[in-house]
Amino acid sequence: MASIGNGYGSECHLLRWMGRHRRAFDMAVNAALGLTGTSVDWLDSNFAPGKAWPDAEIKGLEFIDDVQVRSDWNTWWPTSGNNQNWDAVGWLGNPSARRPVLVEAKAHIGEICSACTAKPHGGRPRIEQSLRDTALALGITDISKWLKPHYQLANRLAVLHFLQSRGFNPQLLLIYFVGDQKSSSRNSPQSIGEWATPLVNQKTEMGLPATHALSPCIRELFLHVSEARAWLRPDATSLVALNGVLPNVGPVVGGTV
Repeated sequence: MASIGNGYGSECHLLRWMGRHRRAFDMAVNAALGLTGTSVDWLDSNFAPGKAWPDAEIKGLEFIDDVQVRSDWNTWWPTSGNNQNWDAVGWLGNPSARRPVLVEAKAHIGEICSACTAKPHGGRPRIEQSLRDTALALGITDISKWLKPHYQLANRLAVLHFLQSRGFNPQLLLIYFVGDQKSSSRNSPQSIGEWATPLVNQKTEMGLPATHALSPCIRELFLHVSEARAWLRPDATSLVALNGVLPNVGPVVGGTV
């Protein structure tokens, strides 16, 4: 968990939406996940004494109670280094048929790029094998761009693939903020259209087809940082506005596509 920006950045805006605009947030999330009559039961984050913001994100599969699944995960993915850090985690459904909801939030283009820094003599071989297994399940043979510059999305796909193989029905909710503070060091989209090209390019470079085995597990939600506006992108190429998703808060209107 990086230092929280003072009025800017994905972590700051996610905390605002989840805390100060919770009703609107839940309604937009429900629309993104196609839910009716239920909402996500969000988990508390961890504490981290000694930090300026004494909180820590949920990592890896800490949210899974099943001991065998956790053990299998620790064999399949390295436990050393920096495991997947989730911006938010929740559960859907009753205890006998729960679905995990994993959230990744971004506020500027640079946040969608990352590289695998695991050492060749450490966890990298296991990571590469797990990413390769995930890619092959999606019909992809070249994972070079999965290791850099799209490692974060790649390792999130690996989590989805692993959970599916263990009988879970996970949901990855990718939240992209619109209207974050502009800066010379951050390319912060001011419309959903400014997100479109980088996100399509990301999928193209990773070799992801428009639909694949994990498509039903992935949803994209765009939220404005200072207005009750939200958009969904249901597939890899189109952006559509949500109408009426936030009743009593304000109409959800489209931005520039």
